[in-house]
Amino acid sequence: MLSPDFIFETSWEVCNRVGGIYAVLSTRAASMQAEHPDKVFFFGVDFGEHSDIYFKEDKSLLKGWKPQMPVRIGRWLVPGKPIAILLKYDALWAKKDEIYAWAWKKFKVQSHAAYGDYDESCLFGYAAGQAMESLYKFLPKGKVCAHANEWQTAFSIFYLRDHCPEIATLFTTHATGIGRSIAGNGKPLYDYFDGYNGDQMAVELNMVSKHSVEKQAAHVADCFTTVSYITARECAQLLDKKVDIETPNGFEPTYVPKGKDFDGKRAEAREALRKVAGKKLGGVVPQDALFVAISGRQEWKNKGIDVFASALDKLAQKIYHSDKKEREVIAFVMIPYLDRAPSRKGKVSAVFVPYYLDGHDPLFQKTYYDLLIGMDVTVFPSYYEPWGYTPLESCAFHVPTITTSLAGFGEWAARQKERYGVIVIDRNDSNFDEVAEHIADDILRFTHLTPEQVERARKEAAAVAKKADWKHFFQYYRKAYNIALKKSQKRNNK
Repeated sequence: MLSPDFIFETSWEVCNRVGGIYAVLSTRAASMQAEHPDKVFFFGVDFGEHSDIYFKEDKSLLKGWKPQMPVRIGRWLVPGKPIAILLKYDALWAKKDEIYAWAWKKFKVQSHAAYGDYDESCLFGYAAGQAMESLYKFLPKGKVCAHANEWQTAFSIFYLRDHCPEIATLFTTHATGIGRSIAGNGKPLYDYFDGYNGDQMAVELNMVSKHSVEKQAAHVADCFTTVSYITARECAQLLDKKVDIETPNGFEPTYVPKGKDFDGKRAEAREALRKVAGKKLGGVVPQDALFVAISGRQEWKNKGIDVFASALDKLAQKIYHSDKKEREVIAFVMIPYLDRAPSRKGKVSAVFVPYYLDGHDPLFQKTYYDLLIGMDVTVFPSYYEPWGYTPLESCAFHVPTITTSLAGFGEWAARQKERYGVIVIDRNDSNFDEVAEHIADDILRFTHLTPEQVERARKEAAAVAKKADWKHFFQYYRKAYNIALKKSQKRNNK
């Protein structure tokens, strides 16, 4: 097994919390640092004051290195505190057309149909490639792996192949752009999966440029990876490239409090949830109320927010027609920008939390993890979910979760034995109502569990998370580095 002496990694979400990739990189950093102390360098965009929430500059690092663009060097404020290099790439805007012409000539990347965030993403990727080449020449000689995440940083792969082929490259797509777009546009992704052509769908969905970048990076990189079996199928079908290895997403356990601290944090979270729910709903929330949560990006269909809403309606009807005295259920919909008025039906209520929970929101002034620990159960009924960090995070905080077979995590969890802590519902293109009914029944069942059954469910959820600890999953990255280095050596020794 070949192992890198230095690892360069880039993503739009380095020191920039936007979505799931931030969780992937920030939690994996500790394992990387443990194995390659201060030989890991993360490259991100310098967003100024926003970056400073996650980043602390340290001018003693990499003294003497003089890259060709303005950079700030410091530590990413996550477990492991890896070195982070934040770039400003304003000077490249004047060279945009020249860069796109080069990308077409060398790699057949079709930038002519670009729109939206394409330009800033690709120019950042190009700048990251330049910075990596410069750092490679500055550091002591050794084997280097450069890892680009998602199409936004794929231009770093192209730059290095053309200008610094000695560096072994890896490209990870965490979700194919075409697959996500097919699902998000209401087309049946799964029933007709084998009939889809990625290039054809890129034209139909007005995604030619982004698809072109992603597809070419998959073919050019020395090692192409994705996060689950589900997305590996997409890559083969829509990008015409089989992945070299699947690299599932793990979790860093140091985020989870221990012992009495855990109990105290959970009690504090529940009190905060009760207080906010009471104010929002205009009444007192019972101490024994069941707290349910859904969270994630505002993707109504892909994240299963639609089926969750239907499940709450069905649950309200079940409780209304029940001949028992049922517990009250409070559902917290933690979806940034999904702002709706609170609603209360029989004994099922929904509280909308339309903010990024970073500790500065006007409702809680707490982080997502500070509130997650207080939940009784979470629901993530995804239709399109290459991995699914939210159910894994839930398990890590000992909160039982409900997810689906269309999530990479759900597909993996279904193969584990702890079925009491993670409920995986089979989902396809045509069983929306069945899934909603299943969720409603599962939530109602949670309201009836004895304390002993609750404890079992919580222990099994935690056990699943332990199996997905980065200390177990980082082995797949070691294999990916080995694949990339061997292919790079073979190419460079020709």
